[in-house]
Amino acid sequence: MKLPFAGRLLAVAILAGATATLPVSSAFAQTPEKPKVALVMKSLANEFFLTMEDGAKAYQKDHSDEFELISNGIKDETDTANQIRIVEQMIVSRVNALVIAPADSKAMVPVIKKAVDAGITVINIDNQLDPAVVKSKNISVPFVGPDNRKGARLVGEYLAKKLKAGDEVGIIEGVSTTTNAQARTAGFKDAMEAAQIKVVSVQSGDWEINKGNQVASSMLSEYPNIKALLAGNDSMAVGVVSAVRAAGKAGQVQVVGYDNINAIKPMLKDGRVLATADQFAAKQAVFGIETALKIIKGEKVDSGANGVIETPVELVTQ
Repeated sequence: MKLPFAGRLLAVAILAGATATLPVSSAFAQTPEKPKVALVMKSLANEFFLTMEDGAKAYQKDHSDEFELISNGIKDETDTANQIRIVEQMIVSRVNALVIAPADSKAMVPVIKKAVDAGITVINIDNQLDPAVVKSKNISVPFVGPDNRKGARLVGEYLAKKLKAGDEVGIIEGVSTTTNAQARTAGFKDAMEAAQIKVVSVQSGDWEINKGNQVASSMLSEYPNIKALLAGNDSMAVGVVSAVRAAGKAGQVQVVGYDNINAIKPMLKDGRVLATADQFAAKQAVFGIETALKIIKGEKVDSGANGVIETPVELVTQ
C-alpha cells in the first residue's frame, strides 16, 4: 500500500527514530514516479488538433512536476487503424492515463477496453465513444467535452435569422461514424426545422478541406437554389468557401462552420463565413488531462449520470 506523502514522511521519521535496519532511502523508494499521460488525437493536419496539442504542451510545461506528456496524432481524420496501433503502443509503454479523441466512435472501443483492462485511466475527449458499445464492453470511460448538438444549434439559429421559411440549405457532415459529427448535424437540423428551412442534402466531407470543397461543389451544382451550407467543422468550411466562390455565388450562399480555428477568423471578419462555434480547442485536451490526473490521485470527479463532464461551447460571429 502506498501511503500519502504526509504518511510517508511520518513513516520515515518513525523508522529513523527507531534506528531500524531498513535504510531510510527504502521508504522513499515507494514514492511513485510522475504519471505518464498519453494524448492521442485525430489528424494533426487539422488546425483544431494542432491547437489542442499546443494547449496540452503549454499546460504540461507549467505543471512539469505533476506529469509527463506523450502526444500523438494520426495521418488523417479517417485513419482509425493507425490510431488503434498508437493506443496499443501506449498500452505497451505502460502509460498511466490515455486522453483520446477517437477517430471512430465504435471501432475504437475494443482497443480502449484493452487499455482499461491494463489498468490505464482512459478519458474520452472531442468525439464521444458510442455509449451503447462502451456499455457492451462492461467498461466506463468518462467523456469530457462540449455538447456538440447545442453548439451546432446555436450556429444554425444564427444562420436561420438570415434566411426565410422555405429556403434550401445543405449540410456538410464530418465523418459519419463519429458521434460529434452526428450531434452537430442534429443540432443544425434542429435549428433548420424550427425555422421551417429545408435541408435538401446531408453529405460527409470527412472533416477535411478538400473533401468539404468537393461535396459543396456537388451540392451547389445539384441544388442551384441552396441559400446556405452548414459545415460540421471549420476545415470543411474553408473548402466550402472556395466552392461557393468558384460557383460564382459569393455573397449569395451563406456559410457557417464549427471550431473557431484561426484560419476561419479572417473569413468571419469579411463575411465569407457567417458564424462558427468555439469549443476552446486549446483547453480541450487540458480538461481531459486534469480529469485523468484527478482520477489517478483518487480524487472525486463530478460527472453526470451519463458519465459526461460538459465543457463550454459558444457562438462566434463577425
